[in-house]
Parts: sequence; C-alpha cells; structure tokens
Amino acid sequence: MTQPHPTPEAPQVTVRGEGRLEVDPELARIGVAVRARGTDRTTVLAALTSRNADAIALVKSYGDAVANLETGALSVTPEPARHGRGERVRGYQGWVHLSAELTDFTALGELTTRLADLEWTRVDGPWWALSPDSPAHAEARRQAVKEAVRRAREYAEALGSSLVALLELSDTGLAPGMPAPVGGTRMAFAAEAVESPAPLDLEPQRQTVTAEVAARFVMSPPAL
Repeated sequence: MTQPHPTPEAPQVTVRGEGRLEVDPELARIGVAVRARGTDRTTVLAALTSRNADAIALVKSYGDAVANLETGALSVTPEPARHGRGERVRGYQGWVHLSAELTDFTALGELTTRLADLEWTRVDGPWWALSPDSPAHAEARRQAVKEAVRRAREYAEALGSSLVALLELSDTGLAPGMPAPVGGTRMAFAAEAVESPAPLDLEPQRQTVTAEVAARFVMSPPAL
C-alpha cells in the first residue's frame, strides 16, 4: 500500500517511542554436567549412566519447582596414551549435560548445592530470565507506544498543531531479559561429602525489558 506523502495541508511527524522496565526474574536456569572416567569403556558408561540417573532423580524430586528438565550432549571419549606409537588408549572419559529451569527460587539454592555435592558433578549457573509470555514484555511495548504518542503530540503542539491520524506503527526492536552468564556460579565436586552442605543463598538478578517503536502521524496544518 502506497503511503500518502506529506503536504502543507497534511504534514507528518515521525517519532520513536521507548519503553523500559526493571523487573524481578521469573525463571532460573542451571546447567549440570556429570562425568565418569576410567580405563575400561564399559565401566565408564555404567558409571556415567548411574550418575546421570542420580542427577535426574534429584532434580525431579523437586516437583513443580522445576518447570523444565532436558538432557543435552552426551560424550564418551577415548584418551590416547601419552607415549608410544599407534592408537593405544589409556582410558576413557564421558560427560552427560543436563539443563533445568526453575520457577521456585526458594528451592534453587538447595537444589544447586545438592547437585554439586554429587560425585563427579559440575553445576553452572544460575542464569536468570523472564518467561517468553511474561506480562513485562507487553507492558514495555505499551510504554513505548505511549511515549511515541506523547512525543508526537509535543512536536505538534509546539507548532500550534494537533495530531489527526496514525499512519504507521512499527516495532523497531524488542530486547527481553535473557539469561545472564555474567555472575553465574560454577560448582564442582569430585568426591562425596561426609555431610550435606548448607544451601546456597542465591539472590535473583533483576531483568531489564526494553521495547522500541517508530510511529508516523498526520498533523493538522500548523499555525506558523
């Protein structure tokens, strides 16, 4: 559709509007990697399977606090001998990566601590985020639109004019809060602890949600 061209009788004003919110996170994501190492492939696979099952069972024991649990990459790698010729193998090591998403932050500190206390298990995170359908996204967009209208009206009033119609409104960029790798915690233990450690006290990281729109309006003829 061809947009009308501005004329002295129907001048136009184009503005940008921005919305910005600081909100509490709704999700916490953690990464879990279980490891096994040994000289025999079958033994390594058995240990890896057992440790992976223990980690999954522990995460699932937190019920509704865990919104999502996924198994990522699996790796079993031979370790070549340091000396000698040929394809001699001195051992094997394997990894299984898990990712979990929690909505209940009261359980987060305890779960991450207990996971890190498992044998040959590494925990990364947490990374804080908003859910994709968070109301914060819509609120930021509403703020951006209101800001665009306010700016356009101020320009029109400065000319002794007023807004007549909206010609175009476009979303120029939306940047919702994302998992923030900076400040994440990494915990790794290679042996079983004698007693369970105290849960970590993890403070949620505030999320920034921004929205930006471009709007074009028709104005009444200005009083110049």
